[in-house]
This record gives sequence, C-alpha cells and structure tokens, in this order.
Amino acid sequence: MGFRSEAKFYQGAGVTIDIAMTSFEGLILGIETSCDDTACAVVDTAGKVLSSVVSSQLDEHRPYGGVVPEIASREHLRNWPAVLAEALRRADLDLETVDAVAATRAPGLIGSLLVGLSLGKALARGLEKPFYGVHHLEGHLYSPFLKPTGQVADVAPERFVALVVSGGHTALYRVANGDITTLAETRDDAMGEVFDKVGKRLGLLYPQGPRVDEIAEGWAESGQRFSIARCRDGSLDFSFSGLKTQTLRALDRVLARVSDSAVSGPSELPADELVRTDGVRAVLAGFREAAVGQILNRLDRLFRQETFETLAVSGGAAANRLLRRSLPDWAAERAVDLRLVALTFSGDNAAMIAHAAGKRLLAGDRGDFSTVEAASRLPLGSP
Repeated sequence: MGFRSEAKFYQGAGVTIDIAMTSFEGLILGIETSCDDTACAVVDTAGKVLSSVVSSQLDEHRPYGGVVPEIASREHLRNWPAVLAEALRRADLDLETVDAVAATRAPGLIGSLLVGLSLGKALARGLEKPFYGVHHLEGHLYSPFLKPTGQVADVAPERFVALVVSGGHTALYRVANGDITTLAETRDDAMGEVFDKVGKRLGLLYPQGPRVDEIAEGWAESGQRFSIARCRDGSLDFSFSGLKTQTLRALDRVLARVSDSAVSGPSELPADELVRTDGVRAVLAGFREAAVGQILNRLDRLFRQETFETLAVSGGAAANRLLRRSLPDWAAERAVDLRLVALTFSGDNAAMIAHAAGKRLLAGDRGDFSTVEAASRLPLGSP
C-alpha cells in the first residue's frame, strides 16, 4: 500500500524548544490510533508536551454518518508518515533522540489499534528503545494534569476520583497510589454516543454530538424536561439509553407537527431547517440538561458516600459546554479541586498516551514489548 505525504492537522499543543538548552529525563514518542484519528506526540517524563499532532479522518467517514472501521485502519496507514514527521518537526527532534515509544493497546477498533501498536513496536525495535502498550482510559485519567502551553504537567495527587466522558466511555474511577478501581460505568450508551445518535436522527453531519451541544447552547429558554436515569439496584452506574429514547420520541412529535404528518426519516426535512425550529431546540436543550444532570447526580451520590479532594475530568464529551460550566460550580460548593482537561487534550490524542507511559518509565518499568497485544475490549487495570 502506498503512502501519501499530506494529512489534515488539527491545531496541536506543540511548541518549538531549544533542545540544547533543555534538560530531559526522558522523551517518549506516543501513538494513538484507537478509533478514527491518527495521533503522534512527544512528551518528556516531566509531562511537558513538546508536540501533539492529530490527523483527522472526518472527511472520509462523514458520508457514512459514523466511523467505518476498515476505512479508519486504511487512513491510519496513509496518514502516519506525515503525522510522525510533523510531530518531530514541531518538537525539533530527530527520531533517534526519543528514549521510549508508546502506543494505545486497548480498547478501540481492533484494526485501528493493530496499526498503531505495530508501528510503535517496529519503531521501538528499530531504535532499540523500550516499548509501552497503554490503555486508552489510563491516558485519559491523567490527561487533565497536562498543560496545553508546553509547561511541565501538574503532579497528580496520590488519591483522586476520575470521570471519563466520551463517545465510547462514561465512567468513574478511584485512583489511589497508582491503583485504579472502577466505581461506575455506563450500562448502555456512553454520553458522547447518545449525543451523536440524537443528532443523527436530525440528519446532522458526523460528528453530530458537538453540533447538538451547539444548538442546545443557543436556546435561551427552558427546554423540555426529561427525567434523570437511576439504577434500581442503587448503583452509581450510568444509563443514557432511556434518555435517548425519550428524546427521539419527543423529536418525532415535534417533527410531526412541523411537517403536519409523521416523519419516517431525517431526509424528509433539511437538517438546517430542523435545527431552526423552536420545538427541536427546546428538546435538545432539555436532553442536554438531563444528560449533564445525570453526571452531576452521580458525582453528588459518590461524594456523599466517600468525600474526595480532587476530581479529574477527561474525554471528548468533557468539551460539552454545559458540563464545563456546571462542574466548576459543583466543585466549588464542595471544596473539591477540579482538574478539567484542556480542550486540546479532551479528544483522542497521543500526548496522554506518552504521558502515561512516561510515568511507567520513571518508575523503572522496562516496558512490555513481547507481551502486549491489541484488544478491542479490556478492563482498565488488566495486565
């Protein structure tokens, strides 16, 4: 398969640094290919991000309304040479300068994971450097402590609670002296996933979730009220499928009124016309309020069960506007130190993977080249 030299880059967090005047304990080259973004970053063991590059595949997947695994794997291979070159250029480094290589091992699309893991192992073997396979969620857990300005990362406390909200995950974790315990997770759809599904019903282009958030943000009046899901067994687990169903039914009622007849699919009315409808905007505002309300409800209940001093929030859905406004107020009322991930590192990125590997390198971990394999599903903390 041939390669192309060009790639579509998001704004990265990299800065050009005079290497001769900077002392590093170690430099880690990180690779992230768990889904549809090809990412590479260089981070030192102090958590300073020298470069972070993400190549988007949105144009390739948008016609299908979501990620197509086979296309994602192919595009990772095609975009990787340009992504690697750009990450090294922004860091002003040669490849031989790095001290270790890390790549996401799980969870994610198995084909995409295999691309990144294979590239990482090949680079580590060729450079004769340690290789680390990093759990995607471990990267997210520590990403709120990264600085988007190229400064040294904040030191994570020995104990904290982590909330990860994304398109594939909604979960609460307790981190204590490096040990990670799952406190709650979603029983069905993740928060970001349900935002995408609601937006898809309206015919919005992929990724639909950010657009739903934007439309809801523009609605000044109170939206339609939806109930906040609770598990009958008293668990802290999340569940968004019921809210999704309530919202889709409410949208169907609104669309039926708009068109004077039942609407069977999103193509029957242009999406740009739908989102200007007051009824649709009210439903989306209520949907977003209930989704964020469920997050705050679980945090409230957890805090009553066991008080904690630090809350680290990460993941792509942590970019949600209402969530980012609500969390600081929630934390301030309870004297909780909130670490809310910078938008630069909220989505999938390789800086968080390199940062997690750097912690292992500092701890004397020699890597796991011969034992690590890709896995589409893998509980956090698994060997």
